[in-house]
Amino acid sequence: MSVESESPAESDQTVEEMARELGEAITEMPAYQTFLEKKDAVEADEEAQEQIEEFEQIREEYMMARQTGQAGQEDLRELQQAQEKLHSIPVMSEFLEAQNDLELRLQALNEHISDPLALDFGEKAGGCCND
Repeated sequence: MSVESESPAESDQTVEEMARELGEAITEMPAYQTFLEKKDAVEADEEAQEQIEEFEQIREEYMMARQTGQAGQEDLRELQQAQEKLHSIPVMSEFLEAQNDLELRLQALNEHISDPLALDFGEKAGGCCND
């Protein structure tokens, strides 16, 4: 789609409309739909929620101990074990796989957008998920 004959304001409106359409198209992608389904499943799973809460508590304790210089290898092992336990729950591992698949698709879309711009669009636009 060429926007060369449009005024700057019209061009901005066209780009914004295209961005809205892209956002809507992303919500229709199978990877996005699967991600939402798996996210809902994790949120509805009592065991997963309990393990998430336990992991978050252990992680918070570890981070506080690390900030004060009191975190040791045993603390790190405890955190890693809690994470492994959480990730071993089938509903959680399915969610993580769906999340990873969606992130890969979004990265590919970002590359398509970024190529003609000569910059990383996703990073410049606020980025996502650089944990």
